[in-house]
Amino acid sequence: MLPRFLAVFACCVSLSACETTGHRGLDDTKAQKEQDAVSTRVELGKAYMQQGKFELAQENLLKALDRDANSVDAHTVIAVLYERLGNAKSAEQHYARAAELAPKSGDTNNNYGRFLCATGRSSEAQKYFARAMEDPFYKTPGILYSNAGMCLADHGSDAQLSQAEDYLRKALEADPNNALALYYIAKVLYTKNDFFHARAFVQRFETLGKPDPAALLLARNIEVKLGHADSAKDYAQRLHKDFPDSEQTRLLDGANSAAQ
Repeated sequence: MLPRFLAVFACCVSLSACETTGHRGLDDTKAQKEQDAVSTRVELGKAYMQQGKFELAQENLLKALDRDANSVDAHTVIAVLYERLGNAKSAEQHYARAAELAPKSGDTNNNYGRFLCATGRSSEAQKYFARAMEDPFYKTPGILYSNAGMCLADHGSDAQLSQAEDYLRKALEADPNNALALYYIAKVLYTKNDFFHARAFVQRFETLGKPDPAALLLARNIEVKLGHADSAKDYAQRLHKDFPDSEQTRLLDGANSAAQ
C-alpha cells in the first residue's frame, strides 16, 4: 500500500545554552558529555521504536527530554512514537515544539505540516510546508514536495490542483522514482480530465514494481475514460486477484452493481 505521508527525523540535536565561567574547557567537556548522553537516548528510542518496543522507546526518549527539554531530535522522535500509538494530542505537542525550537528547519516544519494534514488541517499544514521550502539546506526536498502536493490533492480545493501538480512535479525532479508523487500526480491529472498524461504517470508507477490497489483502481478508471475497455478489464481483474479484500475492490464491485 502507498504510504499516506512521508516523514523524516530531524537531523540535529539542540542543547539549551549554558552559561560559562572561567573554566571554559571544563564546561565545554561537560556540555559535550551531556549532548552525547541525549543523543544516545534518542538513538535508543529510535531503535526500540523500529523493533516495536514502544514502552522502552518512550522511556529513553523521556529521559532524553529530562536531560534536555530543548532537544529537537527528542521532540521529533517522541512525536512520531505518540502518533504511531494513536496519541494525537501528545504527538502534536512535540511536533509543534520541535518546529518552535527549529523554526527554519525543513525537517521540523515538514514533519509538523505532514501531521497537520493527516489530521485534516490542510490550510495550517501548507504554512509549515512553505516554511520548510525556505530551508536552502533541506536534504530531502522530494519528501517535502510529495507531502505538500498530496495534501492539496486530498484536501485542497479544485483551484489548488495546479499548485498540487506543481509540487508533485518538483518532487519528481528531486526523485524520478518517488512512488507517492507518481501516483498522486496521476490522480491530480485524472481529476483535471487529463487522462492521457495521467495514464503515463500510472505506467511509470507500475515500472517500479510496487502493486497497489489504489493505483490499480486509478489505472482502470483512466482506461475507462480513454475508451480502452480491454485494458480497463485487465486492471479490474488484477485488482480482484491481487487485492480481493481491499477497499478499492469493494468500491469497484459496488460501482459495477449500481450500473447493472
